[in-house]
Amino acid sequence: MRICFVTKGGLDAVGEEAGADIVCHPLSALGEVSYECELKGETSLFETVAMRSKMLRCTVVGGCYTDARGIRRKSAVVAERGRLLGVSDLVNRIDGSAFGAGAGVKVYETAAGRLGVVVGEDLYFPKVVETLSLSGADAVLCLFEELSEGLELTLIRAHAFFYGLPVALCAFGYAAVADPEGRLFFASPAPVGRVTLPKEREYRLIETRRRLTLRKKREF
Repeated sequence: MRICFVTKGGLDAVGEEAGADIVCHPLSALGEVSYECELKGETSLFETVAMRSKMLRCTVVGGCYTDARGIRRKSAVVAERGRLLGVSDLVNRIDGSAFGAGAGVKVYETAAGRLGVVVGEDLYFPKVVETLSLSGADAVLCLFEELSEGLELTLIRAHAFFYGLPVALCAFGYAAVADPEGRLFFASPAPVGRVTLPKEREYRLIETRRRLTLRKKREF
């Protein structure tokens, strides 16, 4: 799975020379998107992402701030080869944030594999990545705003190790990837960066012991 990270610039920052299966833009890439304006045809940002994916002949993922009748959310738009696959929203609202919570997480079937998408601060909640892993994602891609001092890089390494799949992070001005062994094998502040994600599916038998009482039902 080849990913091209565009950490600065608009959707047109790379052309067909991207040479990737997935072109990813950070959370702030598309700015504000109103569902009402999109439906009325007053704006066409979702269509722009879809057309971009058609031109590049790959999957394009771009972050935005969606507005659904006054409810603002942090979201990621996913399109592949001219077709809009869906929109993923942040599902965890922290301390009454101005952004609302979405309904659930999604795994997208793409030509390059099954891609799980994490939006913004959902990276701080291990259950989100765990759910994507259990749902069969081959890799997880997180769209973020600006990174704090190393926290997010530590988290993608931990998630990759705990849940056995590569975790990629695309933020404004920085991109990174952690492999299933918990190693940070790609990190770059470049406006455009390219990396090939390892596609590994290894499973282990894990046994645990716990207290449990099984009482037999009475027979009459």
